[in-house]
Amino acid sequence: MNAPLPSPLFIGHEIYRASTYGRWHPLRVPRVSTVMDLSRALGWLPRSVYLTSPRAKPAALTGWHTPDYVAALVQAEAEQAVTDAVRARHHLGTPSNPVFPEMYRRPATAAGGSLLAGELLAGGGVVFHPAGGTHHGMPDRASGFCFLNDPVLAIRSLRANGAARIAYIDIDAHHGDGVERAFADDPDTLVLSVHESGLWPRTGALEDEGAGNVFNLPVPRLLNDDEMALIRDGLILPAVAAFQPDALVLQCGADAVADDPQSHLSLSNNAHWQIVAGLMGMAPRLLVLGGGGYNPWSAGRLWTGVWATLNRHAIPPVLPEAAQQVLRGLVFQGNARGRNPDPAWFTTLRDAPRGGPVRDSVRADVARLAARF
Repeated sequence: MNAPLPSPLFIGHEIYRASTYGRWHPLRVPRVSTVMDLSRALGWLPRSVYLTSPRAKPAALTGWHTPDYVAALVQAEAEQAVTDAVRARHHLGTPSNPVFPEMYRRPATAAGGSLLAGELLAGGGVVFHPAGGTHHGMPDRASGFCFLNDPVLAIRSLRANGAARIAYIDIDAHHGDGVERAFADDPDTLVLSVHESGLWPRTGALEDEGAGNVFNLPVPRLLNDDEMALIRDGLILPAVAAFQPDALVLQCGADAVADDPQSHLSLSNNAHWQIVAGLMGMAPRLLVLGGGGYNPWSAGRLWTGVWATLNRHAIPPVLPEAAQQVLRGLVFQGNARGRNPDPAWFTTLRDAPRGGPVRDSVRADVARLAARF
């Protein structure tokens, strides 16, 4: 039976309120600030559980990232420009990983939150860090909107603070390639990723096993809630139970829901919340990170519901006026969903369930992976 966990802590920062990757970049939308504002409007984020994320110093990042890359990132922010050589070597100043005013400070703040989480969880507990989850960052280069890899840093911090066996679960629409690269050869780190087949970065094949600790489930387009329930009960929860971790890290990317413009899945936010609920208590330390999520309404609502789930708060069928005003104040420029938002996005947190048939291919792939533990 799952053991009770202490009251969760929330790591946030005001830097995310105004910082943007650029006018037309997918990360132009407010996400973490929306979760903070919604949670406060609902009375779910008292000062006693809110921690302001520190900004990681460059030296703290070099456990995974190379000193040359960290120095290049700091210099790029200071100069607001990169040379052709830096762009080629470190992938800074590209359309995906653009130069913008906080291009070091913002990811370093997310990384600082993940490093702090490992320290906070030394004695057990629950931490929610929605600004985390940048799972594509590589040692010497930015990748996929991720300048730093805070999940890798979180796992390293957990280990430095006493966690011997760590399970990393990734339900973002995109494969967590950077995290797999870091821990594929580490039998004491379970790396399990559920991601859309064929979606960038086009890694994470079903056949990949690492040192026997890597489990990748590429899923077909239009994956529905019933299929994700099978994945939860047939793969995710049994894999964690078999691994017996003393720390769990869940990357809870909000881009896997039907309303996100960067993927082609058909999940409701209920699917994510049910995975969070299922994992609670399966290890004495639980860290939940954000990740992808490019529709401000669906990401903000999903992650606020994650915080509610971690606290066992009942989600109201209709939001109070203060929370509705937070959602009505969001904008989504340059996207049809911003011009025609679903009215339910203003008044509710919970999506209507998106069930459907469970395809034979999903059953077969879950069974194939489950046979390994």
